[in-house]
Amino acid sequence: MKLTTGLLALFLSAASVLTAQKKEITLEDIWGGTFRQERMESLQSLNNGKEYVVLNFDRNSGTSSIEAFSYKTGEKTRTILNSGDIQDIRYFSDYEFSDNEEKLILATEIEPIYRHSTRGIFYVYDLNSKELTKISEEKIKEPTLSPNGKKVAYVYENNIYVKDLATGKVTQVTTDGEWNKIINGVADWVYEEEFSFVRAFQWNKTGDKIAFLKFDETEVPEFSMDVYGQDLYPSKSTFKYPKAGEKNSEMSLHIYDLQKNQISDVELGDYEDFYIPRIKWTNDANVLSAQVLNRHQNVLDLIFVDAENNQAKIVLTETDEAYVDVTDNLTFLDDNSFIWTSEKDGWNHIYLYDKTGKLKNQVTRGNWEVTNYYGLDPKTKTIFYQSTENGSINRDVFSVKTTGKNKKQLTEKVGQNSADFSADYTYFINSYNSATTPYEFTLHLAKNGKLVREIVNNEELLKKMAEYQIVPKEFSTLEVNGEELNMWMMKPPQFDENKKYPLFVAQYSGPGSQEVGNRFNSTNDYWYQMLAGKGYIVVGIDPRGTGYKGAAFKKITQKELGKYEVEDIIEAARILGTRNYIDEENMGIWGWSYGGFMSSNAILKGNDVYKMAIAVAPVTSWRFYDTIYTERYMTTPQENPSGYDENSPINHVEKLKGDYLLIHGSGDDNVHVQNTMRMIEALVQANKQFDWAIYPDRNHGIYGGNTRLHLYTLMTNFIEENLKVNPNIKSSL
Repeated sequence: MKLTTGLLALFLSAASVLTAQKKEITLEDIWGGTFRQERMESLQSLNNGKEYVVLNFDRNSGTSSIEAFSYKTGEKTRTILNSGDIQDIRYFSDYEFSDNEEKLILATEIEPIYRHSTRGIFYVYDLNSKELTKISEEKIKEPTLSPNGKKVAYVYENNIYVKDLATGKVTQVTTDGEWNKIINGVADWVYEEEFSFVRAFQWNKTGDKIAFLKFDETEVPEFSMDVYGQDLYPSKSTFKYPKAGEKNSEMSLHIYDLQKNQISDVELGDYEDFYIPRIKWTNDANVLSAQVLNRHQNVLDLIFVDAENNQAKIVLTETDEAYVDVTDNLTFLDDNSFIWTSEKDGWNHIYLYDKTGKLKNQVTRGNWEVTNYYGLDPKTKTIFYQSTENGSINRDVFSVKTTGKNKKQLTEKVGQNSADFSADYTYFINSYNSATTPYEFTLHLAKNGKLVREIVNNEELLKKMAEYQIVPKEFSTLEVNGEELNMWMMKPPQFDENKKYPLFVAQYSGPGSQEVGNRFNSTNDYWYQMLAGKGYIVVGIDPRGTGYKGAAFKKITQKELGKYEVEDIIEAARILGTRNYIDEENMGIWGWSYGGFMSSNAILKGNDVYKMAIAVAPVTSWRFYDTIYTERYMTTPQENPSGYDENSPINHVEKLKGDYLLIHGSGDDNVHVQNTMRMIEALVQANKQFDWAIYPDRNHGIYGGNTRLHLYTLMTNFIEENLKVNPNIKSSL
C-alpha cells in the first residue's frame, strides 16, 4: 500500500501524538512492583501423576496454602493444607513432601544466611492424622524426611540430628561440629556459592542409612566484615573464606547406619586436595555415588561406594583440558544404569551408561547444547530435555528414545520454553516467555507436545505495559574478532537513523553466562527501556567466554579471564560507533559482579572507546576471589600469576580517562568490599578522579528497603550527567 505525502504526514503526526500520550517508565514503577508477573509458585507433581500442587499466598488473610489441581480437567481437586486451619502456624513460606506424600515439612521464620542457605523453625504435618510436630525449638538447617516419613534429619550448630516422629526421640549423629572449624551435613561457604548446594547429607532408599559430608575448615583462612547495624559499636562477621591459592576445607565422606547407631568413614582412594561436589544414593539402598573432583577441576571421577563394606570403585572418569562442569543431571535407572551429561564432544549432550560405567549410547548429538535434563520415562524409555537446537538465544523442550532415535520437539513457540513433568510422564506444564511475551503456563501431552489448555497468563501485565512507552528489543549478531557475537539493541522511541545517539552497553560476560536471550523483561530491562526513553541506544552483548555456543567458545578464556571477553566488548563498541546513528564520542558501559570487573577493564583498557563506566560489586583482582570459582578458570595465582595480574583492573588504573562510578555493599560476603577499597586506593595513588558509593551492610545483591531505588537513581543520574543526550533527539514522552 502506498500513502500520499499528505496522508503519510497525517499518519506520522497521529503516531507522534499517541507516543506522547504513553507514560514514561520511572524507577518507582520498576522497583515498586508495577511490572510484577504471575507465576506458579513451588509447582510440583504428585506421585499419582494425575495432580499437581502449587503454593498460594493470600495477602488479605496472611495465610498460605498448598492447592492440588487435576492435570486432566484443570480444576482444583482439593486443598492439601491451609495454614488458617492450623492453630500454631499463621503461614509457611515453603513445603516439602515425604517420598510417600503422607507428611509435609513446613518452613516458617526463615532467616537467610548466605546466597542459598537459611535457618528457620520447621514443622512436620501428618496429612493422615492432621498432627503438627515442631521439629526443634531452635532454628535449624535443611530438615529432610526419611523416605517413609517416620524420621526427620537436620543440622543444628554444625551437627546432624535425627528425630523419630513417633516417639519424639532425638539422636545426635555427630558431636564434633564447631563454628569455623567442623561442619557436618551442610556445605561450607565456598561449596554453597560455587557448587550451588547447601544440604550435604542424603537418606538412602530404605531410610536406614544417611550419607554425609564433613568439612574440616580449621586451616581455611578467615575473612572478617564490619557490621555497622544500629548499635553504638559495630560488630564483626567472621567466616571461613578460601581465596584463590589458599587452603580449602579438608573433605571426608561418611555413612551413618541408623540401626547400628554407627558412623563409618568412606575411603574414596588416593586423592589429595580434592572436592566432593555431589553425593547421591543409587536405586540400590547399599550403593552410594560420589563425584570427586581434583583441585584444578579438570578431572572428575564418579565413584560407587558399597555401603556394606565401604569399598569404593571408580566407574567413570571425565576429563577436560580446561574444566569439567558439575551438574545435577546424574539419574539412576531401575537397574542402576545411569544418565550423564558431558561436553566431551565439544557440546553438552546426554549419555547413557550401564551400572558398571560402560557407555551404552550417546543419546543426543549436534552443534547445540542440552541446557536441562528433565528425566526419563522408564515405561517408554523416553528421555525429556531442553536444548538450544533452535538457536542459542532460544530454548525448546524435546523427547528422544534412549537409543537416540525418534526425537520430537514438544514446544512450538519461539523463546524460552521449560517443562515440569507429571510423575508418570503423561503431561508437562510448559513455562514460556519471550522478548515480547511475559510468562505463560500451559498444559501439554508429553507424548507429542499437544496443547491441552492454558493455565496461567499475564494478560493483565500486557495491558498495563500498553500504557507505557515500550520499544522492541532487536536481536542480531555482530562480527567481532572472528566470532559472531549475540546482541540485542533497544533504540529510543521515534528513532531517526539520521541522528546520533549515545550508546550504553549492558553485559555480564562471565564464563558460561548469557545476557542475550529471547526472554521477557527482567527488572534491568525496564531500566534499559527507561534509558531508551531518555534518548539512549542500549545494547546487550555476549562476548567470547559466555555460554550456549559450544565448549570452544566458552572455554577460550581459560587462564585469561578478562582478556578475550574485554577485547570483544571494546571492539564491539568500536564497531557500533561506526554506525551513522551512534555517537562514537559518547559511549558508556556498566556491569555488576563479573560485569563490574568487565566494565572496569573496558574503561581502562578501552579508554579511547568508552567515555564512562559503572561497576557494581566488581572483582578488581582475581587474587581476592574464592578458590573454586577462580581456580576453575585460572588455576592458582602461584601457577598463573600473569593471568591474574595482567587482566585485573586494579593493575591498570593509570589508564583511566573517562568518568567512572564504583559501587559496593560493605556486607558483601561474596565479592568482598576489599575489592573496591583496594581499587579506590590504587586510583587515589594514581591521582585519578572518580565517583564511588558504599551501601552499609548490604550484601552482593545490594537490596533491602529503599536500597535498590536509591542505587538505580544514583546510576541513572550518573549516566545522564556523563553520557549526554543531544536535546534534539530526546523523545517527547
